[in-house]
Amino acid sequence: MEVPPTLVEKARTARSITVLTGAGMSAESGLPTFRDAQTGLWARYDPMTLATPEAWREDPALVWAWYQKRGAMLQTAEPNAGHLALATWSKFQDIRIVTQNVDDLHERAGSTNVIHVHGSLLTPYCDSCHTPYPADVEEPTGERVPPPKCACGGLIRPGVVWFGEMLPEDAFARAIDAAQRCDLMIVVGTSGIVYPAAGLAQLAQSNGASVAEINPAETEASSQVDIRWRATAATALPALLAQVNP
Repeated sequence: MEVPPTLVEKARTARSITVLTGAGMSAESGLPTFRDAQTGLWARYDPMTLATPEAWREDPALVWAWYQKRGAMLQTAEPNAGHLALATWSKFQDIRIVTQNVDDLHERAGSTNVIHVHGSLLTPYCDSCHTPYPADVEEPTGERVPPPKCACGGLIRPGVVWFGEMLPEDAFARAIDAAQRCDLMIVVGTSGIVYPAAGLAQLAQSNGASVAEINPAETEASSQVDIRWRATAATALPALLAQVNP
């Protein structure tokens, strides 16, 4: 695979690299993207109506079952070659990963500097007192599963950020810092339309960094980046790593 020479040069000379990953990063591990996850019992539901505080208040059993289904999918998925390449790369260069994904595939691949700006399927907590709750994923047998109850009487909710909710303050502050400090930002598998995370690339550029996009298709962000590479994460990142550290 031919790697853009400019990207190789930028990657080799960068003191710090921030990689922003989205759903396309995990799709090659068999995890469907947000909208593609609507199959089977949930095919008739719009994910936009399930991933909201309003949906949780109205029908927590439906929402909990849907996220249990997503968690069950995650349990059968494995990190792909792109995840593994980033983990290897981070052993000899300053690589920070900011992910919009709610899975743990970066961590399972071996990456340690991972910032989850949209939360995680593996960090449920009480919707009243916010006490963390151990993740216990079971494949749902129906479209409704009553969520566990906290000792305070509240319900245990998924640890993801829903539409209409603020991003985790600490995580997003770290993401902003990673964008401001990097010399190169690589945007992988994200549509570039979900803000505020989508604004991190522009922030990196405004602080002097080059921004490269790795995506098999044009996105909302394509016209604003410095380097465009039409490839998938699992093919592009190992190829880039081979050029940076031959």
